[in-house]
Amino acid sequence: MTQVAGRTAARQKRHDRIRLRLAGSEARPRLAVFRSLNHIYAQVIDDASGRTLATASTVEKEFKGSKATKTEEAKKVGRLVAERARSAGVEHVVFDRAGFRYHGRIKSLADSAREAGLDF
Repeated sequence: MTQVAGRTAARQKRHDRIRLRLAGSEARPRLAVFRSLNHIYAQVIDDASGRTLATASTVEKEFKGSKATKTEEAKKVGRLVAERARSAGVEHVVFDRAGFRYHGRIKSLADSAREAGLDF
């Protein structure tokens, strides 16, 4: 039996498996989340047209010098991406966790996006 080369390759393999079943449409775009060691990124993507409708991340200027924890910053990113998506006319999305466990920062981003008005 072969083993996957490392943690990143294993996550990518899980992500590819998830993406076989999950796609964003015009009616329900995909809320894609990526978590790095220090930052978190979220995009609302319409896969049918290949366009990004809204985006938010902790790399933005307003998060510079923040003393908040990574989980608290993920909540802010979730709220921010939901507000930007709603202003772009998006109310319903499918959540793409990109092979990450639905836990910690991923979960807090999703919960705050739901609280801010996104339906998924």
